Amino acid sequence: MASVLRVLVVDDSAVVRQGVLLLLEHVPGMKVEVASDPLIARQKMKSRRPDVILLDLEMPRMDGLTFLRELMREDNPVPVVVCSGLAGPGSETAVRALQEGALEIIAKPQLGVGDFLRESRARLVEALRNAARARSRLARRGPPAKVEVEPPERLLERPLSSLLTVTTDKVVAVGASTGGTEALRQVLEPMPPDCPGIVIVQHMPEQFTSAFAKRLHEICRIEVKEAEQGDRVLQGRALIAPGNRHLRVRRTGGHYQVELMDGGRVSGHKPSVDVLFQSVARAAGENGVGVLLTGMGEDGAEGLLAMKLAGAETIAQDEASCVVFGMPRAAIQRGAVDEVVPISAIAGAVLRRARRIRTP
Repeated sequence: MASVLRVLVVDDSAVVRQGVLLLLEHVPGMKVEVASDPLIARQKMKSRRPDVILLDLEMPRMDGLTFLRELMREDNPVPVVVCSGLAGPGSETAVRALQEGALEIIAKPQLGVGDFLRESRARLVEALRNAARARSRLARRGPPAKVEVEPPERLLERPLSSLLTVTTDKVVAVGASTGGTEALRQVLEPMPPDCPGIVIVQHMPEQFTSAFAKRLHEICRIEVKEAEQGDRVLQGRALIAPGNRHLRVRRTGGHYQVELMDGGRVSGHKPSVDVLFQSVARAAGENGVGVLLTGMGEDGAEGLLAMKLAGAETIAQDEASCVVFGMPRAAIQRGAVDEVVPISAIAGAVLRRARRIRTP
């Protein structure tokens, strides 16, 4: 990131443009330019490319989602933080913006915008800096990855005890942060209906996870839902931790269930990937598969190491396909990772390792 962080504010509201200028003009190392719509923004970007864009969604001449989609199609897209009244918690628009490539969502009230901006200054600065640190190699949509699935007749050849070990006792735990919404799509969309049960922590604000899970459910062959207290971890089901709740997996007899918890942040986050991974290490041991995807910081690194020490299989997304190679890098440096693969190959790696039968 350059010594001066160049921010381009694209918003048709003069109040917002002026408010952001006043808020950020005294922030060390930050320079702000403004544009009242995406077409003007395009003209400004020709002369000087920003490090990050603060984008409204409801604008004249071109809506923000269309502009965001165009930005993400570029070879070197600019990281985008969405700040919009249309992107309220749990809204379909907010989830679409995340899936189109936005790295952060800040819901803007319809009234009292000036007060909101002043109250949210610290969060706004943090979001812009985090987005600017993110790699510009933002994931693009593509066809679902092809996953090699063993034919049913091969499974039928196995003894019953092996089948039970493979299908009912495996737990796949996945952690993701910045860029994770698209990464998770690429992991879950190819999964077959008989895949092992999956539990997920994606760093996402409260009330967004339900709509995110619903959208994934619509495009995947497996069930995807926001986790509820006591939900069972089942074949063909992916459970996503609700925003602002920690998720742990516990074993009850021959089954796994999820437990939702309050409490403080762990590794800087709530929900925390470390909390999830450490619970799977205790509950599933060698029947666990841990996956750490793109994200900033180190959440999940210690938990993935705990899973590996407990005998679980562990996988990390490679640097080339990450939006931010923070969390996977931290886990690799700790020696917590068995295999490093691109995002397009993670679904296949999960299935291969989950179906590996351990001999006593």
